Order: sequence, then structure tokens, then C-alpha cells
Amino acid sequence: MRLSVIVPVLDEAAGIVAVLGALAPLRAQGHQVIVVDGGSEDGSRELARPFVDLLVEAPRGRARQMNAGAAAASGHALLFLHADTRLPPQAATLVLAALAQHAWGRFDVMLAGASPLLTVIAFFMNLRSRLTGIATGDQAIFVRREVFPGFPDIALMEDVAFSIIMKRHSRPACLRSKVVSSGRRWQQHGVLRTMFLMWRLRLAYFLGAAPDELARRYGNKA
Repeated sequence: MRLSVIVPVLDEAAGIVAVLGALAPLRAQGHQVIVVDGGSEDGSRELARPFVDLLVEAPRGRARQMNAGAAAASGHALLFLHADTRLPPQAATLVLAALAQHAWGRFDVMLAGASPLLTVIAFFMNLRSRLTGIATGDQAIFVRREVFPGFPDIALMEDVAFSIIMKRHSRPACLRSKVVSSGRRWQQHGVLRTMFLMWRLRLAYFLGAAPDELARRYGNKA
């Protein structure tokens, strides 16, 4: 079984080499790493090229970029990794074992940063996900290729919409091994402020708000 790790990228030059370098052991095991660039203007493509099996260009937008990566992938399973997130050791083994029993899944997440509130927030993110079966992109969603429906082409909440679709196949495998995701956005804009904003946006989405409007509010206020 071969895993394809798909990393959507937009202007991630500051950290892309470290993130992709950490995936080198997976490539050495025969797994595939794909970067999908959404129009970076900071040299991200050039920095990424030596560290990947495929470099794909796609229209800007996380859902579109991830779908383009999935279309180019050759693995039996797909894993979608944010450009500021690190996988745990033995990630491929854990994912492939989980997909023997489930159609899809995700990892628990740890938010890296100085604020102790990030640990609390990550705990409740993981708990909520385990109770609801809804995964977030920060949790490194993975899925068997043959049942991958594509991410809905929306500006925000594509991970929530994808989870709702996939729950028709099965509940997710909720791996307790943790990916480590950057808490930079949380700290830059205020941990509590960002948390309450995300709660409001998620509630608004479930109440029918347009994803384009939610993306505008997220980008302008977070």
C-alpha cells in the first residue's frame, strides 16, 4: 500500500523546507509527496521542488489545490497535510492500518506555541471531533483513494463539508497519535479571540451562511 501526502501551499517560503524535509523518511519508504501551489509569489515552488515527487500548480483555494493533488496522486490512500503541520513518527503505518478498518480518518492535533491555552484548545478540538465525527484540516485528514469524493469547492469549511459527506461511508478513524500544527495564527490574533471567531464561523456555516462570506470574515478578522 502506497500513501500520497498532498500539501497545499501558498506563500510558505519561511517554513516549507522544514515541513517537506520532515517527510523525507516517508519518501524513502516509497510513499509519495505532492506539493500543490496556489500561485505563490515568494519562491515556495522553487524551494519545494527538490523535496517532492510531484509539484502541481492549481487555482488558489485549499479545496481546489487538494483536489488537484488528489487527481495527480498515485497512492492507494491520500493524506492532506497543511504546510505548517508535522506528522508523527510512523504516520504511514498508522494511516494504512486505520484505513484497513475505516474509509477515512484523522489524527489528534497538538498546537505548538507559547500560550498554555493552545493545549486546552487542542484538547477540546480533538474531543469535539471524536464525538461528532467532524475532522478539521489541521488534523491531517486521510482517506482511501477509491472512496475519495473530492473536497467541496467552497472558500472555507471544506473540511467540515468533506467530513459530512464521508460520514455516510463510516465514522472516521480518530488516531490518538498527534500531528503538531503551528499555533501562529492563534497567537498572532489572540488565542481566545480566534477561538470565539472559529466558533461563530462554524455555527454560521451550520445555519446556512455562505462560505465566501465566512472566508471574508475569517481573513479580515482572525
